[in-house]
Formats: sequence, structure tokens, C-alpha cells
Amino acid sequence: MRKGAALLILGLLAGVVATTYFFGAHRAGNLPGIPIRPPDKGGDTSGTVAVTVDEKFFDSLLETVFQKLGPPQLKLSQTRSASPLQPAVFQAACGNTLELVPDGSNVKTRVQFTGGKITAPIAFRGSFSILTTCTQFSGWAKTSVDFSFDQEKQTVLGQLNIDEVTLDNTAPIVSTLVTAFVHKTITEKVNPFEVLRVSQLALSVPVRVSGGSVSARVKDVRAEVQEGALRLYITYDFNAERSAG
Repeated sequence: MRKGAALLILGLLAGVVATTYFFGAHRAGNLPGIPIRPPDKGGDTSGTVAVTVDEKFFDSLLETVFQKLGPPQLKLSQTRSASPLQPAVFQAACGNTLELVPDGSNVKTRVQFTGGKITAPIAFRGSFSILTTCTQFSGWAKTSVDFSFDQEKQTVLGQLNIDEVTLDNTAPIVSTLVTAFVHKTITEKVNPFEVLRVSQLALSVPVRVSGGSVSARVKDVRAEVQEGALRLYITYDFNAERSAG
């Protein structure tokens, strides 16, 4: 009885320490640039190009990543000298690695467009040193995605927001620690991520009969989530320049 109570108290204390250590300093920050919003109803659409990307596109993209490049492995970097829970020597012996896998826990890793939101269930497995024990774990994370447009860098950026983490057959005494580890690792290693370099979509059209050229640079990006697809609206700012001589 006393031993069980001691283990329970130890688990609760470890959970409080880990939650403070992980969540206190590593929340997802604000994305650079301007948050991408839906297009204004009845707004001016001149100079705007619409591109639609469906879920099948991302299914093919992720399938290629997992098959050709292998499952992404995210190793937690030690941003502090050592975790308050582990000796430094033991930390080095355990992988402290989170691996994103194509499927697991009856969940397929994919990107979904539904209900006006972008969601991404992510299956994972990994190892984490907890109280001198290297714990193997698996599960999945329910995430949502935010986009922003950095006009200066001409880049669309994304950020994964972890809404919920579900673990497989993990004892309650360590589930809080593993959940914190998953949250911190994805926050540190994934966010923010590059979605699209719109600079690659810049235009330069020579108009010889007018003795010059027309160029276009992306000035705004909007997005509309449809059922099963994402529709991007890319608006250009046009400029003309006469040729020298």
C-alpha cells in the first residue's frame, strides 16, 4: 500500500516538473508575417490567380516522403544543460527521438480539409528517458494548421498546433511526461515550416513591341478551406519598365 502510494506521488511530482519544464518555455510562437485569411466577399479579384489543391495531392506527397525518404525522425535537442528528471549520462543512452510514421494507432498520417479548417492527424512512435528508464511509446496527435504570408521573404509559412495527444498502452504515471515530450519536440523541430515560396511564382514578361517588360510580384495570399480541398488566391502587383536605350 505504502509503496503504491509512494509511486503515485512520485508520478504526480514528475508530471508537474515535466509539464513546467516542457510547456513553460516551449509554446508555439506567433508565425512571422500576416495570418492568411479567406478572401473578402465581393472584393476586387483583378490580378488574382486561384489554385486548388486537394487531399489526394497531400496523400501522394506524404506517401513519397515515407517510401522514398523514410519516416521523419525528430530528435529533441537539450536546450538546457540537462533535464531535471535524468542523469546526463543516461539521457545520452536513450534516443529521446520522435518518429513520424505513415500509420499507427488506427490512424493514418494525412492532411484533411473539412469544416473550414485544416487538420492533420499524425501517427508517431519514439523513445524517451523517464526516471532512469528508456520508455518506448506510440500514439497519434490531433493537430490543426495555421498559415501566414511573409511578404518580405515572399514565402507562405505554416505552423502545427497540437490539439490533443493520444498514447497507446502508456501507464498514467508516465503519460504526462511523454505527452509533454511529444508537444515540445514537434514545437521545436517542425514549427514554423515552409509551405510555398511564392517568389518562384514571380513573373517577368518582355514586351518588345512596347520596348520594355512587365513584372509581377505577389503582394497578397488568401486561402479558403473547402470540403476536401484548399483554394489559394494569389494576388500580384504589376509593374512595367522600359528597356534601356
